[in-house]
Amino acid sequence: MHRITQRQIQHHLKRTLIAFLLMAAMISAQTYKIVDTGQSACYDNQDAISTPSEGEAFYGQDAQYDGFQPVYTDNGDGTITDNITGLMWSKTPDLDGDGLINYADKLSHSEALAGADTFSLAGYDDWRLPTIKEQYSLIMFSGVDPSGWNGTDVSELTPFINTDYFDFGYGDTAADERIIDAQFATSTQYVSTTMMGDSTMFGVNFADGRIKGYPVGPMPGQTEDKQFYVLYVRGNPDYGVNDFVDNGDGTITDNATGLMWQQTDSDTALTWEAAFEWVQQKNADSYLGYNDWRLPNVKELQSIVDYTRSPVTTNSAAIDTLFECSQITDEDGSPNYPFYWSSTTHNNMNHGDHAAYVSFGEALGWMEVPPMSGNYQLLDVHGAGAQRSDPKTGDPNDYPYGFGPQGDVIRIYNDVRLVRNAETQSGLNERTSGSVMTPVQIQLQQNYPNPFNPTTTITFTIPKEEQASLAIYDLLGHQVRILTQKTFSAGDYTLIWNGQDDIGLPVASGIYVIILSTGEQRVSRKMMLVK
Repeated sequence: MHRITQRQIQHHLKRTLIAFLLMAAMISAQTYKIVDTGQSACYDNQDAISTPSEGEAFYGQDAQYDGFQPVYTDNGDGTITDNITGLMWSKTPDLDGDGLINYADKLSHSEALAGADTFSLAGYDDWRLPTIKEQYSLIMFSGVDPSGWNGTDVSELTPFINTDYFDFGYGDTAADERIIDAQFATSTQYVSTTMMGDSTMFGVNFADGRIKGYPVGPMPGQTEDKQFYVLYVRGNPDYGVNDFVDNGDGTITDNATGLMWQQTDSDTALTWEAAFEWVQQKNADSYLGYNDWRLPNVKELQSIVDYTRSPVTTNSAAIDTLFECSQITDEDGSPNYPFYWSSTTHNNMNHGDHAAYVSFGEALGWMEVPPMSGNYQLLDVHGAGAQRSDPKTGDPNDYPYGFGPQGDVIRIYNDVRLVRNAETQSGLNERTSGSVMTPVQIQLQQNYPNPFNPTTTITFTIPKEEQASLAIYDLLGHQVRILTQKTFSAGDYTLIWNGQDDIGLPVASGIYVIILSTGEQRVSRKMMLVK
């Protein structure tokens, strides 16, 4: 077997360090970091399953990718700092300070906007009502949608927000609200209207895990403006602002989030399971020169919604004009734009039979107008940019007038837009001047999780029988650990590193380099141990 000299290692690590520093600079420049969804289980069309492997059904879903994990600091003064987004939040929606979170704490949209001007907490007076993208940064899909639940003890429920740091209350049933009436106000208003011409605000419901458009005035049959819970925010005014670049090769990079997107879409509607199959085929084909595409999680997908656009106001999907968006014929026979699947299961009381999607066209629903008349009208009930959920399987014809109180249309077959991390290596050779990319023979996947503590999983591919070694080095070129060194048959392999060196001592926190080498080739990945 060909031995790697110390000089070769130093040269390789020097290049790796430069690449890492460039990557680190890119990450530090990201003003719109997408906090991970917190979903830790994988699902089939109904239930939680063991983690699928590449090539298997349902491979590539939310729980198989680690984004920026939530890191909060309780400042002890009624504020919570999100160390990923750079935003500081008020800790509780208990605005009247009585220790209860109920209807008395809620505000109308106009009151919530005006309240930011006079809100004072922890010595700060620059609080604002969050945008929908700021507020959605807090959502956690470890929650369970209680829709249809008939219990009374809400301590049995799991909301879609981290209650280790934030105070939360469900709807106030004593005030004739539903359990799921835990909608939070934002400053983002829909540029069109919903229902029968209602002015509309987008809000996050941390009880049922959705974004919907809500009227800023009274609900039907009511005289009081709709009421919302409120969390105020301050800091990082650039959060939620995209910085798109057309790469000229069918991809769009968002420098603000560090994500690279497919410029077009699937141009065909797929079931959730088929969406994963489609992504795997695109990777097998090295689509657009990359083989690490994935189905975006729902927070990544929502990040590219352009809330200044809508089918009615701009005659387009709610997305930047750099993107191409397929046009569809909706349930009323009118031109519209698709819902897009995410890789995130929307867990509910029936387990995992629904997945989250984002509507880039109108979020349609069948409303009985007037009520009890038998006359159903298809309306934009929640606005372009809403996040709802669809069954993963079934027949849309079984839902002729949709589902739920607003008759949400049920499609089951939705479109797909690919995403990948812009700063990661793809397992392919570097782009040549002719922009042609060819697969390398050996492949080393990014370790998972990364950052990690104390163990991480490393997967690699050997295309033919040959000798190979997998070793770990520090950034000075010192060998830390040889994980394996032998003759391999062609195939995929997985090893686990426990964060120890060759003599069994735990290594320090820091950046390490994995190098997979054969007699002819060498590939590397960077990883970070954080204790």
